[in-house]
Amino acid sequence: MFKSFIKIETLALKLMISVGIVLFASIFIWSYFTTIFQEKTLINKKISEVDKFSNSVLSFTWFAMLHNPNKDMQEILKSMSEYNEIESIRIFNCQGQIKFSNTAMELGSMVEKTDVACKICHATETPIIRKDIKDRIRIFKSDQDELLLGIMNPILNEPSCSTAQCHYHPEGIKKLGVLDVVVSLKDVKAEISFTKKMSAWTAIYLFIILAITISFSIFRLVTNPIKNLIKETDRIGKGSYQNNIKNVIQKDEIGKLSLAILVMGEKIQNKQDELNRQKSRYQNLFDQVPCTITVQNRDYELIEFNKEFSKKFNPEYGDRCYVAYKNLINKCNDCPVERTFIDGKSHFSEESGINKDGTIAHWFVKTAPLKDDQGNIIAAMEMSIDISRRKKLEEIVKESERKYQAIFESIPNPVFILNIDTYKIMTCNNSALKVYGFKKDELKDKPFSFLFPEPEEFEKFKQNFDNPLHERLINHKKNLESIYVNIWVSPAEFTEQKVLLVTVVDITLSVETEHQLIQAGKMATLGEMATGVAHELNQPLSVIKTASSFIYRKISRNEKINPDILNTLSQEIEIHVDRASKITNHMRLFGRKSTLSKEAVNINETIKRAFDIFSQQLKLREIEVKWELDENLPEIIADPARLEQVFINLLINARDSIEARFENNGDQNGKTKRITIETSFSKGAVIVRISDTGTGISKADMNKIFEPFFTTKKVGKGTGLGLSISYGILKESGADICVTNNPEGGVTFTISFHKNLKEY
Repeated sequence: MFKSFIKIETLALKLMISVGIVLFASIFIWSYFTTIFQEKTLINKKISEVDKFSNSVLSFTWFAMLHNPNKDMQEILKSMSEYNEIESIRIFNCQGQIKFSNTAMELGSMVEKTDVACKICHATETPIIRKDIKDRIRIFKSDQDELLLGIMNPILNEPSCSTAQCHYHPEGIKKLGVLDVVVSLKDVKAEISFTKKMSAWTAIYLFIILAITISFSIFRLVTNPIKNLIKETDRIGKGSYQNNIKNVIQKDEIGKLSLAILVMGEKIQNKQDELNRQKSRYQNLFDQVPCTITVQNRDYELIEFNKEFSKKFNPEYGDRCYVAYKNLINKCNDCPVERTFIDGKSHFSEESGINKDGTIAHWFVKTAPLKDDQGNIIAAMEMSIDISRRKKLEEIVKESERKYQAIFESIPNPVFILNIDTYKIMTCNNSALKVYGFKKDELKDKPFSFLFPEPEEFEKFKQNFDNPLHERLINHKKNLESIYVNIWVSPAEFTEQKVLLVTVVDITLSVETEHQLIQAGKMATLGEMATGVAHELNQPLSVIKTASSFIYRKISRNEKINPDILNTLSQEIEIHVDRASKITNHMRLFGRKSTLSKEAVNINETIKRAFDIFSQQLKLREIEVKWELDENLPEIIADPARLEQVFINLLINARDSIEARFENNGDQNGKTKRITIETSFSKGAVIVRISDTGTGISKADMNKIFEPFFTTKKVGKGTGLGLSISYGILKESGADICVTNNPEGGVTFTISFHKNLKEY
């Protein structure tokens, strides 16, 4: 039959037999709890008996207590205590004084609150009058180590007591005292001891039988197969994954388990191979990382480190990091690894120490926590990058910054650094403070427009930021004195942000000198124009003289003047007086010293105004003037008086060149004396061309004609300032000028106004 049991192929049936065996073990447990139950039953029975006895005592003593016969009470308690099991019967009041007892020696004595009986009342705030039986009992041992049971019953202040004549108790008192009955549990203890012995022997016999049965079953059904499985799993644990489970021939769950272990070994082999490859790959990565890496426990001991760290510091496993890194006795005051262990977060820091070769090193350190499957931090990884070279470069940069700051402060021209978005002054050099008269804190965070007297001037400056050079702008100092400046603007970087580097050149002296030079040029031009002006004034003066002589003769002869003739003479006189006045006013205004004042200018009208001075003298010299003016030109923004000076200088040069050619070469075979004045608008620029049929300019002189004091005229004929001044005025007006020789003789001056055009 046993053999047939062995041949059972399902583990379920084997386990059913095993469960049957386990049921026998349950008998032992049942026996144990039965003993406890019987013990509790016997004790509860005893408690019930004693409680009934205690209530009987209260009933027997009620009348005696009502009439307060102490002698009767003592006799009653003494007689009732003669039962074999009664150890003591006591009645004590609420103050703990024993009023009645079967032991006469106790009468009048006080029961301490620490007494077992008193603790029942005083253990909680709940009065004993409301306690259940389980709260009124106590099981304890006497001084002779005898097990005792005590039950306490309250003696209540019943109406009969509170109204009795013998001893009056106020109605507010609910409890008068306590009856305490103590009995021996010797008989209960004996019964319990017998029950335990019987239960113990029964359990022993059952345990022996069940142990033999279960052991044999487990040995045959489980132990031997499991031994074989353990042997094979040990081989797997030792790294031998090619197992051969031969001894387990069962076809039950254990057999299936053996097959599963066989398959698991193969899979583990494959996984182990892959794991070894990954481990090798990650180890190589760990060792090849160019930074130092350590893994530290909570005692800051090195439990892992890469080759880079080993190469630099020559550590040993178990060395503390602060010893390996810095040769310190104690950990660093601000340790990032410590902070990582405290809060479980990554931390960054910069550290300094000494390399193995004794050189000072600086590192950038990052830490990261390493946690187990439960999320507990078991170690910390510390990664360090050597930033010694960076630190050295930073020192070099700082030194360079100090040098550049010194250079910045020593630049003789004012230099400002502006915020690229707000144009606020971030800083400036000492030259800026000296030129403008401010202190540095007075300029810091001020808008750059603060230095411009007119908002329009700054807007013009701001709108042309694409042009790095801004010429002839007006700024004012702290004392409101105006200065002329050229401003260079270039983008730059300052404190790792994009800024505008603004360099200012004070050209006030140059501008004043230029004004003086222009004025000198004007006066020189006036000198050259003197003869021409005389011719211009001669005609109106001749007409006025002729008319006045005619009127004088008529008056002196007392002859009447025809009203029509008189009217005509008056009109002619007025016209020529106006012309003479116009010429003189024009000369006066032209020669007056004035500051630069730009406005919208019609270039055609300016040319005509300049020509008016020469119209008569050109006629006298038989010089033809050809006009080709475009009447639809846009206005330009310039100083009209200075532009007029330019055109006067060009007309004077044309006049003199034509006269020089024909004086030297006679009639020139019938060639015409002619000045051509042309204006046009092309490709966004206003073009002015003034051509003549004069002598022209040699190739050697072509590059010199705009130089100051250079002239090809005879001594006394020119100052050499005209074209030079004209060149400067045109550049100031945003215009270019060039000169070319004409094929038929003479030159052409071409002026292009490609900037400062008024929109139309």
